[in-house]
Amino acid sequence: MRTYFLTATEPNVGLTSVSLGLLRALQRRGLKVAFVKPVTKLTPDAEPSVLFARSICQATSTPDPLSMQLVTQQVTSGKTDDVLESIVSLAMSGSEGADVLVVEGIHADPTRAFIPQLSVAISRSLQADVILVASGAHPEGIAQTQYLIARVRNSGRRVEGVIFNRVGSDFDEPAVASQLDGVPIFGVVRENPQLSAPRTLDVARHLGAEVMIEGEIATRRVRETVLCARSVTEVIPRLKPGALVISAGDRDDVMLATALAASNGIELAGLVLTHHSFISQRIQRFGAMAFHSGLPVMRTDGDSYETASRISRLPLAVPQDDLTRMNQVIENVVEQLDVAMICEGLDHTVSSRMSPPAFRYQLIQKAHAANKRIVLPEGDEPRTIRAAVICTEKGIARCVLLGKRKAIQSVADAMGIELPAGLEILDPAEIAERFVEPMVALRKSKGLTPGQALAALEDTVVLGTMMLAVDEVDGLVSGAVHTTANTIRPALQLIKTAPGSSIVSSCFFMLMPEQVLVYADCAVNPDPSAQDLAEIAKQSADSARAFGIDPKVAMISYSTGASGSGDDVEKVRAATELAKSRWPDLVIDGPMQYDAASVKEVADQKAPGSAVAGQATVFVFPDLNTGNTTYKAVQRSANVLSVGPMLQGLRKPVNDLSRGALVDDIVFTIALTAIQAEAMAKA
Repeated sequence: MRTYFLTATEPNVGLTSVSLGLLRALQRRGLKVAFVKPVTKLTPDAEPSVLFARSICQATSTPDPLSMQLVTQQVTSGKTDDVLESIVSLAMSGSEGADVLVVEGIHADPTRAFIPQLSVAISRSLQADVILVASGAHPEGIAQTQYLIARVRNSGRRVEGVIFNRVGSDFDEPAVASQLDGVPIFGVVRENPQLSAPRTLDVARHLGAEVMIEGEIATRRVRETVLCARSVTEVIPRLKPGALVISAGDRDDVMLATALAASNGIELAGLVLTHHSFISQRIQRFGAMAFHSGLPVMRTDGDSYETASRISRLPLAVPQDDLTRMNQVIENVVEQLDVAMICEGLDHTVSSRMSPPAFRYQLIQKAHAANKRIVLPEGDEPRTIRAAVICTEKGIARCVLLGKRKAIQSVADAMGIELPAGLEILDPAEIAERFVEPMVALRKSKGLTPGQALAALEDTVVLGTMMLAVDEVDGLVSGAVHTTANTIRPALQLIKTAPGSSIVSSCFFMLMPEQVLVYADCAVNPDPSAQDLAEIAKQSADSARAFGIDPKVAMISYSTGASGSGDDVEKVRAATELAKSRWPDLVIDGPMQYDAASVKEVADQKAPGSAVAGQATVFVFPDLNTGNTTYKAVQRSANVLSVGPMLQGLRKPVNDLSRGALVDDIVFTIALTAIQAEAMAKA
């Protein structure tokens, strides 16, 4: 096992975000990575690094750290060896079976002079290679980095590389690299002000403010503070998404301007009333709708200048309950690390199981390489717009939003989103007519008339499906607003099933803590026949393989092998035999109980010698009731992310979203669709 010990060259360089970024980057290379934070200044159960590692990076075996208070007592009492023994024990307990161990060092603290020496001792005890996390914001940071390189080398440990964090645009990487005595630069993480935006909730906590109207206090972010000391005409231009308005409650003109901005859909971060004041009753009544549209309103003691000054001193550290922001921070680090250089010389055996981080990474990389054009019929839906912007900026897909440009631009403006030049927007009214003739041809057997076709094309899902049918786009994603039936019906009518397929089914990619599993069919077919189940098994195995998962198919039932009987078991048994005869290369077994399919110890007892039992990656359920119930139970009870449903068996890729889908869900579904399109094109 290789161990990396990350240590900061000075305070406040973002040691936690870089450590977690390295953890995720290594996971995406297919490595099993453990994480340890040996010492915390907080209570062991409240250390953000550990909580983020467990919840965001799924490093569930991460142990609780030692408290700084205990460590300080032991070191000052001459018991440093006891501290090191405890830390080694922590590291070993949390890294069993891992390829790499990432250790986040102790944050620099001028009040504890023993920390540098203890850090060296920890790295030596763990036989770790050191990675320095440094600041490139000032010359002193470079000098401090040079000093620590020499110090670590003198201690007998190796400085593997340096990661510069929170670097400005003027950072000269070649010039800095020449000053590091041969130590490579593993990454230069540029400063991104968007990632420093706290939630309005964090500001309220920092101020100790009284929340008068909660609104969307937990999700809106403060990107700018607007101190209302001048006339309202000077204030209005600054009422933009993310603005936190600070004003005394007797400024009726400011209150009205704020209410007007909120009524126009501008997502202000919130309104802070100073001098412990109130909004007048008249203004509250006049702007009632605005003040209850999601705009958080709070009040605090002190004057406006003092309040603004206190907000400016809000700590940079991400609060432990702000998983959304921390995930974005980690992603920002990952994107700017030279992972290939970091992994050079790593002596490891990559697990044959596909880990969730590796799956997500490969998903985005494969979609990027496919470069497919994906139509999004729900073009003016806010989550869909955000997802389309992300996919365009990251090159995941060439997205096409169907909708009125003015309406889409208005939604984007209200969310503070800039629509990139590469994002395509098509007005349905301007393009529908050219699809009338091909739609009539496709539905000729049903007697569809041109007038009926034009009326049907008013539905953007139908219009998007026709774009796919005539090869103007490579795939379609819908469902954030529309039902599953609204999404699938046009596809069945206009796209039809793929050659060799007689059924359309679905699968979910279940991102379990250690690996990704495929569940099918959990969304489409209520009571599939034995022939249907066999085909679902083949479709799901093909889907797994397309996404880098080695398909070992378990046909799930309440009985394993020949231990049970009944119509339901016989259906699964018949489906298994049919699949084996039609596709001899398919690795499949059943009927099989879920525990026999997934747990090696149970498999050894119930299905010895099976090529699937205990190691299944594809689970085919006997009916929709079982499949849908199981996937939701696992998703909710085990807090597992599920990607899908992905539709299988269509001639071209159409995928459905849950109406509760998050932006990330939509991004991943667009990526899935792009990869499906590429696989179908090659087939």
